Amino acid sequence: MASFSRTPIDPLEVEIRGVGQYAPAETVEEMIKFLTSEWPDKTKPGFHSALARSIDAMAMAAEPAAARAAFVDAAHAAGMHILPDDMAQIRKAS
Repeated sequence: MASFSRTPIDPLEVEIRGVGQYAPAETVEEMIKFLTSEWPDKTKPGFHSALARSIDAMAMAAEPAAARAAFVDAAHAAGMHILPDDMAQIRKAS
């Protein structure tokens, strides 16, 4: 049986399944899963950068924090919120 290690990130929740519906990610591999299988619009700015940085981080050619930051930027470009990153903005809007 093949085994591989996960590449941890600061945990986040992405609003990928609709407004107010969040899904968690704790590893680079989970971010890649969202980007490749559930991302709502792969033509939005930042998508390809987030995917490339995530793959680089998984291969240990880039820092996981850089992949996470690119993922957050791509999510924002696609109109999605990220928790806990956007908590202050969400509270302010309430």
